[in-house]
Amino acid sequence: MPIQNKKSVLLYVTISVVVIILLNVIARNWFFRWDLTDNKMYSLSESSKAVVQKVDDLLTLKVYFTDNLPGDYANNRRYLQDILEEYAAYSNGNIRFEFYAPASEEKLGEEAQKAGIMPVQLQVIENDKMEIKRVYMGMQLLYEDQKEVIPLIQSTTGLEYEITTKIKRLVESEKRSVAFATFTGQTVKNQTLTDALGEAYTVRRLPLSRPIPENISCLLVNGVKDSVPDEELNTLRDFLNRGGNMIIAQNRIDTDLQKQRANPIRSNIFSFLEENGIKLQENLVLDRRSGQVTITQNRGFFRMNSAVDYPFFPLIRSFGDHPIVRGLEQVQILFPSEITSALKDTTDQFLPLFLTSDHSGIMTGSYNLGPLNNPAFQMMNQPEKTVAVLVSLKHPESGLVSQIIAIGDTRFFDDSGSGGIPENAVFIHNAVDYLMGDSELVALRSREITTRPLGELTDEAKARIKWMNILLPPLLIIGLGIFRWKKESKRSEKIEEIYG
Repeated sequence: MPIQNKKSVLLYVTISVVVIILLNVIARNWFFRWDLTDNKMYSLSESSKAVVQKVDDLLTLKVYFTDNLPGDYANNRRYLQDILEEYAAYSNGNIRFEFYAPASEEKLGEEAQKAGIMPVQLQVIENDKMEIKRVYMGMQLLYEDQKEVIPLIQSTTGLEYEITTKIKRLVESEKRSVAFATFTGQTVKNQTLTDALGEAYTVRRLPLSRPIPENISCLLVNGVKDSVPDEELNTLRDFLNRGGNMIIAQNRIDTDLQKQRANPIRSNIFSFLEENGIKLQENLVLDRRSGQVTITQNRGFFRMNSAVDYPFFPLIRSFGDHPIVRGLEQVQILFPSEITSALKDTTDQFLPLFLTSDHSGIMTGSYNLGPLNNPAFQMMNQPEKTVAVLVSLKHPESGLVSQIIAIGDTRFFDDSGSGGIPENAVFIHNAVDYLMGDSELVALRSREITTRPLGELTDEAKARIKWMNILLPPLLIIGLGIFRWKKESKRSEKIEEIYG
């Protein structure tokens, strides 16, 4: 009997060892993570997996991260290691990573700076006292004879997008070009968008007075406030006819908030847009769901600045059903005009992208831009209005299809207007990727946007919540006091009965 028991134990141990080995082999080749976050923040996205599949040679990720960092920075290191394990697991062995661990902090700093990673200063507690410490939190990516650097990993937000973008840039043989096109006499300050697009594309500036090079397939055209030379519109026509794609920002009303003045724009650009299925209405769209402006008001002897809602600056949270906008939560546009379809061919497509809320309004004819006591702000009871669209056209001359994205905001590319708003830059990058036939990163770029505003409430609901906040706490305290008083009264009565 003891021999039998000994054989059974050995058999169980052997089976257990074999099962553990098999599980490790399976886990190495079949990666799985159960991610319960709503946008799968802790799992590699399908976009990243598609990029990783293009890696056909050894890609090395060298991480330079100081040990024993405080709080959130230590969590960033753990998150980075987890996500790099996923990159390696989905790469069929082509991606490897290592956390550089030298014998001393000086050696780490020396090697990190050689890789292009500079130190940053953090406040840390060591030996029971606050100290300023130089730390390194970066990564170098090496592929064939190329390299990319992420010099500072200070947050997990956007980290997967940044890593995937760097990998994509390494494995692609040629960096493609997009261009900002300008009419004669037009100047636009759009450094914010230029920098954002420059991460993935070569960004050029092209005057429309000359033909558009064949290697440009996507143009960004800023709006105008006057007519433009016909030959420059013909340049755009030729570009579209050869299958080029375009994003244009244009409204119908020229506005000046400082002077509170607005006038209709008279331009041949509107005839050009109508030829291509886009009709801009001569109006301004207002929305109760809006951004704010800062105004100065007299308060007694003082002049004070305060922020007030400004319906001419709609916050867009309703989007069309299209990959470009599917992951977006919010964009903002300034003084938009409504866009309607002017398509004549039923085979062409007109798809709304930005829609205002169900509390919208239209201003036409006479324009009052005042932020206070504006009668138009009391008449926003119209249904949603379309203020950005995607149009697909088949050109009869060439038989080729071109796509146009029109946004009813002339300053959508401008740093001093809508172009400086981060969510808007995400939309533009998505739009360019899509028009360039490169939509792998669109969903990934959008999924980490964290604008999560509360839902809109009616005035009655706001009043109910207000009175609940005022009355409920004292009522709960009074109720608790009555409960304890009755409890103590009963206890006193029992004591009197016992010792009466």
